[in-house]
Amino acid sequence: MHTIKGTAGFLGLQKLQAVAHAGENLLTRLREGKLAFNRKIANALLGVVDAVRQMLAAVETDETDGDGDYSALLGVLAALLQAETPGVPAAASVATRTDQTVAYVTTDGPTAESVETRAPTIADTAIRVDVGLLDKLMNLVGELVLARNQIVQVNTAQENPALTGTVQRLNLLTTELQTGVMKTRMQPIGTIWSKFPRIVRDLALACGKQARLEMEGQDTELDKSIIEAIRDPLTHLVRNAIDHGLETPAERASRGKPTEGRLALFAFHEGGKVHIEIADDGAGIDPQRVRAKALKAQLITAEQAERLNHEELIRLIFLPGFSTADQVTQFSGRGVGMDVVLTNIEKIGGTVAIDSRPGQGTTVRMKIPLTLAIIPALTITSGGERYAIPQVNLLELVRLDGDEAGLGVERIHGAPVYRLRGNLLPLVYLNQELGFSSSTGAVNIVVLQADDRQFGLVVDAIHDTEEIVVKPLQKQLKSTNVFAGATIMGDGRVALILDVVGLAQKARVISAHRERALQEKPAEAAQTAVDRQTVLLFTARNGGRMAIPLSRVSRLEEFPRSAIEKVGRQMVVQYRDEILPLVDVARLLRLQGRRLKREAAPIPVRQSRHGHASDPLSVIVCVGEGQRLGLIVDRILDIAEETIVSRSPATRPGILFTAVIQGRVTEFLDLEILVRSAETMLRGEAVVARTEN
Repeated sequence: MHTIKGTAGFLGLQKLQAVAHAGENLLTRLREGKLAFNRKIANALLGVVDAVRQMLAAVETDETDGDGDYSALLGVLAALLQAETPGVPAAASVATRTDQTVAYVTTDGPTAESVETRAPTIADTAIRVDVGLLDKLMNLVGELVLARNQIVQVNTAQENPALTGTVQRLNLLTTELQTGVMKTRMQPIGTIWSKFPRIVRDLALACGKQARLEMEGQDTELDKSIIEAIRDPLTHLVRNAIDHGLETPAERASRGKPTEGRLALFAFHEGGKVHIEIADDGAGIDPQRVRAKALKAQLITAEQAERLNHEELIRLIFLPGFSTADQVTQFSGRGVGMDVVLTNIEKIGGTVAIDSRPGQGTTVRMKIPLTLAIIPALTITSGGERYAIPQVNLLELVRLDGDEAGLGVERIHGAPVYRLRGNLLPLVYLNQELGFSSSTGAVNIVVLQADDRQFGLVVDAIHDTEEIVVKPLQKQLKSTNVFAGATIMGDGRVALILDVVGLAQKARVISAHRERALQEKPAEAAQTAVDRQTVLLFTARNGGRMAIPLSRVSRLEEFPRSAIEKVGRQMVVQYRDEILPLVDVARLLRLQGRRLKREAAPIPVRQSRHGHASDPLSVIVCVGEGQRLGLIVDRILDIAEETIVSRSPATRPGILFTAVIQGRVTEFLDLEILVRSAETMLRGEAVVARTEN
């Protein structure tokens, strides 16, 4: 403000100088602690920012500070300057909480470090490049990648030693050029989210509502062209959430909700796409009200309305001319809304889904496909056609030959599954989903990750991985949710890119929508977070199935029996520059009724019925109260994340409770007792040793 004021005075821009001078004075009083920050001051400072921007825009247009009248703003600033707060010490930080604003005003001036940081300006290291030029450059790089793939394929077939070195050099340079060009186009989504706090604040005040904006995933990067395409749709959705979604404080209080509404923005990469979610905890969308509005506007017939389910009724808001507003205001009611959002997103090959429940809130989910992008992918064949699978979804490959092909695939309630390391993996046959005839012979399974679920995609043949250039689908294929795009392979043929999440939804491996904790009641959400645990499952040496929280596990180790030493009756092992106490879980729990500190008896290092003396010991290294403890177990089973619903009391010392995990009764160990027992035993033996010496 000081710089703007001085420059404006030098150039004779008197109105700009006056507003900047008044704003500078108010900021100075805040910094000195003579004023306490509040909503009135926030509104005034934001007004100064708007006024300065207007006048600077006028300066760029006609070299004057415009014809605007800012006398009212200057009067407000003058009144605020006179309202000094007595008793506020100077040079002190002020933090004042208002109904909707938290602001912090600090008083250290510019330090040497900050001055050095600001010295190089962005103009010294950056240049402005037209987006159209970047688009053209990206297309050329894509064509170069396709040509590189063809040359690599020809060289592989001919095995020409003289050409191999040149092809490798071309491959390296193309990859580096591709990476560099893609980075020039990537921008964080936070560049368009940065204006939403002001939009939410101003609109909430104008509508008489209270709103809190939460943003997660601001660093998620998108292509520049995508950022520009989704700017207006996102702004419209945010305004809709405040205007239509959130209730007034009185309405929320009458419904048992906090008076302050919540609006959340999420952005993340998943399944080779960018997912954006806008969620609010407002009144939601009433499908019956939507039906009535659509009938009144003659957008659908009464017969059509009778056949629509809940989700289909909600989708009616995407019809052109539809609006739920009862009257036209400066914010809504003109019938230009969600249809424009849907059209703009579909122009870039994206999809929009909406999930809403009356009284609970609304979530709008957008999936932005990979356009103008180059990704690594696995090439497969099914039904005589080649397809590409984004490598980001790929976990592993499994092949079943001979008798294993027939016996390895089981059916549970008619659904095909494969037991992969003890876990049931749902199988999806790509030929069946695409309407091709089924193949016979070996079973090739591509293990994929979709949302939070894993499933196996059965294909005819699996080829190699290579980088592909993603091309958007044409209008005829956009309604098919199993394809994310297309690409041109090294031999010049076109291959479709599979949409892993869409394919899983079509095969009913995962549900069509994921639930967000935003729609849960706070108490239910907290209870779910407590009951849902990630645990390590294992068997003890007597065959019992047990579990401990994964958060308490440091590492899984195998120690040779020759490395086991004894301190008195306590087994120990030298582990990472410390002495690690060892406890045999089965032996400890078998000695019921005795003191726990006597239950850490050692296992003789000789052959037992569980294995030979040369077999290593499986040990779970746990952490508790600053002490490591090694649990000797028989076998590690799995890592599971489940909601523990039913618990039974413990039946013996050292057990917290018993629960059902993965359909099996499982005992949960009391690690605190085990750690204290090992510590007591180790300290006791050390005291005895010192006394004897």
